[in-house]
Amino acid sequence: MPVTRALFNDVMVPNYNPAAIIPVRGEGSRVWDQEGREYVDFAGGIAVNCLGHCHPAMVKALTEQANKLWHLSNVMTNEPALRLAKKLTDATFAERVYFANSGAEANEAALKLARRWALDKFGESKNQIIAFYKGFHGRTFFTVTVGGQAAYSDGFGPKPGAIEHVVYNDLASLEAVISDSTCAVMIEPLQGEGGVVPADREFLAGVRALCDKHNALLIFDEVQTGFGRTGSLYAYEQCGVTPDILATAKALGGGFPIGAMLTTAAIAEHLKVGTHGSTYGGNPLACAVSEAVFDVVNTPEVLAGVKHREQLFKQALAAINEKYNVFEEVRGQGLLLGAALTEAYKGKARDFLVAAAEEGLMVLVAGTEVVRFTPSLIISESDITEGMARFEKAVAKVVSAQQAS
Repeated sequence: MPVTRALFNDVMVPNYNPAAIIPVRGEGSRVWDQEGREYVDFAGGIAVNCLGHCHPAMVKALTEQANKLWHLSNVMTNEPALRLAKKLTDATFAERVYFANSGAEANEAALKLARRWALDKFGESKNQIIAFYKGFHGRTFFTVTVGGQAAYSDGFGPKPGAIEHVVYNDLASLEAVISDSTCAVMIEPLQGEGGVVPADREFLAGVRALCDKHNALLIFDEVQTGFGRTGSLYAYEQCGVTPDILATAKALGGGFPIGAMLTTAAIAEHLKVGTHGSTYGGNPLACAVSEAVFDVVNTPEVLAGVKHREQLFKQALAAINEKYNVFEEVRGQGLLLGAALTEAYKGKARDFLVAAAEEGLMVLVAGTEVVRFTPSLIISESDITEGMARFEKAVAKVVSAQQAS
């Protein structure tokens, strides 16, 4: 049976609208489609493929584990899960780990833990969760409601209650809402889906102080910023602020589905046996792959290399912008970067994405006004150069079309 893009419309729920191309093979930061056409990958599966495609260490770990043990459920534990949890706790503020399958599930666990912690310690009245407009925390009903984009949560009936939203990078906005009834504040240290907007260092320090003042937990959603993406294992290390709970996923498995919630021993105690769970969470295959990814990413060479590549991307984008004047600014950290479009091109981010694909380059958008780049953390300098040459052609095409209209 021929597999074509048309088949998608016949067999899949239409909640996605995938591109016409169907990739079939990847190696490093290059991808090939069904027709054998090659693409440079600046998208990284939305900040997931942190070691590119088919990295030898990941292939080896998966192959070896596939010949040992696939699944047990959490009726029993397993060696890869325990080894990975030990590495995560040794490398972070955390003392305890809960494994899930995705960022949404990791955030769901974080939110449920915060509510249970508050109930146990302070009673039923301490249940308010505060998050930020334009934030994104996943697609479960709880996490999508906590996310500050109503368009994603509207239309599904009554929403979970006691959730408030305030303005990102505006401490006064948070101060006006937070109280002793607040159980947790959830924040991305750098908003990804919301436009690649970094939090000000002073703002995060103020958020931490307000949480401490009102006995509220600070939850960092590092699903997109975590696991080397910003040039440290987790972005909180660069913020001068330590959260009480941290959610991680995406790059954690390098392309194999896995998520995790990290926290302290004292807070973790409130998820007692039976209060939360996941059939696949801590799966031996996922944890074995993630352990291999960890061993590559959590090294001085790779983390320093992220900051070096950040500069290469910013220099190349600045050179393109000198010619075409399409970007208002390039923002972000490490290899989570966003090129915000000028007034003349606002609302046309997807035009740049489509034009890039036509030139053999995979990029992302963050809303309608930002072109986003989340490539492999170890993408070669030659692939950056080639990808940017293709991106310049795409920009030229969009500019030409704009001028023609």
